[in-house]
Formats: sequence, C-alpha cells, structure tokens
Amino acid sequence: MLPLLLLYLLAAKVAWADTCSSVEALGYINVKRSLDRAYFEEQTQYWSTSCSALLPSCIIFPNSANEVSTVLKILANTTERFAVKSGGHNPNNYFSSVDGGPLIATEHLDQASLNQATGVVDVGPGNRLDGIAAKLQGSGWTFVGGRIGNTGVGGLVLGGGLSYMSAQYGWAASQVLEYEIVFANGTIGHITKDYPDLFKALKGGGNNFGIVTNYKLQAHPQANIWGGNLVYLRTPKQDKKLLKAVRDFTEYNTDPKAAVIVTAEKTNVNIVDSWIIFLFYDGPKPPIGIFANFTAANPLLDTTREQTYADLMAGSNWVVLKGEVIDIATETIPLPSAKNEEKVMESIHAHWRNISDTAMLEAGIVASIAWQPFPKAIAREARKRGPDLIDVDESVDRIIIEMNYAFTALPSYEKMADTMEATYSGVRNRVVGWQKDGTLPKAYLPVFMNYGFYRQDYFGRLRPQSRALAKSVSEAVDPDGLFRTRTGGWRP
Repeated sequence: MLPLLLLYLLAAKVAWADTCSSVEALGYINVKRSLDRAYFEEQTQYWSTSCSALLPSCIIFPNSANEVSTVLKILANTTERFAVKSGGHNPNNYFSSVDGGPLIATEHLDQASLNQATGVVDVGPGNRLDGIAAKLQGSGWTFVGGRIGNTGVGGLVLGGGLSYMSAQYGWAASQVLEYEIVFANGTIGHITKDYPDLFKALKGGGNNFGIVTNYKLQAHPQANIWGGNLVYLRTPKQDKKLLKAVRDFTEYNTDPKAAVIVTAEKTNVNIVDSWIIFLFYDGPKPPIGIFANFTAANPLLDTTREQTYADLMAGSNWVVLKGEVIDIATETIPLPSAKNEEKVMESIHAHWRNISDTAMLEAGIVASIAWQPFPKAIAREARKRGPDLIDVDESVDRIIIEMNYAFTALPSYEKMADTMEATYSGVRNRVVGWQKDGTLPKAYLPVFMNYGFYRQDYFGRLRPQSRALAKSVSEAVDPDGLFRTRTGGWRP
C-alpha cells in the first residue's frame, strides 16, 4: 500500500495537471496545439474573427461519446475554462470559444446514418447543414435544419432551430427523438421522452446540461425544392412595398411549404443599400401568386429555380462574411394589424436605419436586418411534436427580427456591442410601448436563442416555468456547475 503522503501527492498532481497535457498523455485522443495545422484550421472556422482571436490552450477532437466522457472526467479535475464547438456560428465570445483553456471540437462526430425505411437519422454535432443535406441527397428524406449551409448542427438544435420547413414541422429541435449526451461527471445518457424534464430542457436550453454527441432525428420526405434570392436596390418606396409584403405574407399565407426571409442590407463599401429576399418552396414549383407581392416589386436579380435541397444549402454560404467580427441580436414582435402595419413596421425599420447609420464609418461595416415570418403554424407544429422550453402559443402571428453588424476592427468590439444594444433595445422599447397603448396585442415574445446577443436575457424572456425547469434540470445533472460556471452561454 502506498504511503498516504504519496497518494495525496498523486491526487494533487491530477488536480493540478492541465487537461491538454493529461489527454495527450493518454495517447489515443486527438489533441492539437497552436503550431499544428489542424489547430489553425479549426480556429478559422468561426463566423466571427473575435472568436478566432481567442486562443485555446489546445483543441481536442474526440471521435466518440466515450472519448468525450474521458475528456470531461479529466476537465472536472482542473479549474480551467473551456468551450465546446460545433460549427462556430454563434458569434458571442466564449460561447463556443475560449482563451487559454481547452476547446472540445466536435468536428469528427460527423455521423449521418439514415434508416431509409423510417427516415430516422443519427446526426452528429460535427456536421454542418450543407454536409447533412449532401449526405441525404438522393435518399428522398431531408433534415429540418436552418437556412445557411455553413451552420453547425450542435448549436442550431440546442437553440431550437428555425427552418424553411418550420411551418410544416416545427423547430429543428422538434424533430429530436433521442439525445446521446455526456454529462459533467462523464456519464453517457440516452435521453428520450421517457425523461420528460431533461428531454424538454434540451429543446431550447443551450449548453447547460452536457455535451450532446448524437441527435436521433425524424427526417421528412422531400424531392426537389424551389428557391433562391430576389435582389432590389433600396428606395423608400421599396421599403414600404417589402415591409408590407412580409407582414401580409405572415398573416395570409396558408401554404406551410412556402417561406420567406426579407433582409435589408447596407454597407459603406461602394455605398451598397439593398434588399435581399430569400424565397423557398418545398416542391419543384410554387403555386402561382404565392410570392406575388415580392416578385411584383421588380427585383434587379432573380436567382430562384427548381433545385435540390443540397444545392440550396451549398449555395447559401455567400452570406457568411469571412474576416469580419460579427454581432447578431434578435427581437420577437407580434404581427401588427394591416391598419397599424405602417406605424409599426416602418418605425422599426427607420430606427434600424438611424442606428446603423451611426456605424457606417466602421471599417468593413455591413449592417443588416432580417424580417422572418413566425406564423401560428410554427407554434402549432412545434407543440404537436412535444414540449420545448420556447413554448410558443398560437395566440398571435409573430415576426422574428434578426439584426447583424459585421466589421473589421477587433478594437471596435465593445463600441459595436453598444451599437447593437441600442438597435435591439430600441425595437423592444417600441414594442412594449405599442402593447401598452393597444397598437400591438399583448403576447409572449421570447428571444430566439440562435440569434441572441450575449447581453440579451434569453432565459428571462422565457416563460417563468420554462426558466425554472431549465434551472432545476441543470442543477440536477451538473450539481458542481461545470457547464454553468466554466464555459460561456446563457444561464437559467
């Protein structure tokens, strides 16, 4: 038997060891340091250069849930900060990035195994949406994912996941039948509806409960689709037409296969000021007139066509701006009545233009606002497929507004964060005021996690019972607070 002092020293050595060295010493888990090419390439995969500028002590590339378990057991015996990265599309610093601690990259957990008979597909968090679409191409099945191919699966599904197909099937998270998850103590769980609290908490609860290493998802039948972009030069007249068009589409469209995103974008490069509309129809050709209010606005460019879903995803990545710091924020608003459309929609849009004008001297600035219909059908389909933390009701139609700033200079990070806060808080304050005076209906208006800014109170905008559930589940599965205190993200 070893002397007690030696046992103590060995235990202390484990506690003091850093995760990177300890995992390297095992000899079978892939670990890369800063001079390795794989380290550099992984760091360039973030959407925001502010995240790429945070340098982890090493990057760990596990190949299985068992390897993730081993890493977490080692990590728990240190005091290091860490991060877990799927696609790196969340631009908030420290949410999937870390400075000076280990980064767990799920890139090698990229399984996409389809049961052709049932349409159930096992999907790893290391996949991106264009990759899954390519893997499923020709199978007759599709994954209900986001709208940009470069987006990683992990963050998308844990945040809810808004899809072109959400009016048919609900959130991306609504399709999950089972989560394979590694908890803070290294235990591997397979969570289904038989564990109702955790199953619900994982749908919109973010990274508070563990590391998900596999999503068992229900895919849906799909053949060729129709989609693409309409591009317009911005004029005040176009503003009116397109804002009215997206409001009317949200209320009056009854075809769940049709979807739009209406985006205004401006930059100081060549003084570009434009509208870019994303159109989608889950079929080879949309019914006549369904998008008439958009096509009648005389676009300068029309790229819409019949294509495969894989081609649509692959062709969407032009929106990812390389070499830029990215800020993204969001607000949810009740759909205004036709009577109040001009007062609400045009006022919010004018506010965005006014605030974004103040940033036009920033190097490389690109400012955008996206109006995304959130009709009652999405809430209905999500609820039909089981409870989630977002828990949106069918009382009103809504619009999710996404606000983006992209810029070049890292030193402008805090200044542009203030600009972003002024942008989304201005929207929120207007909506609250209009709800008080009756211009807009009172309604539950959660912040959509996938577009949330780090200063926004995601859990505070959920229903109180949803926040309480997330908190109690987090404390139950992670009693020592590994995920709550040592990595970034919103906390209940």
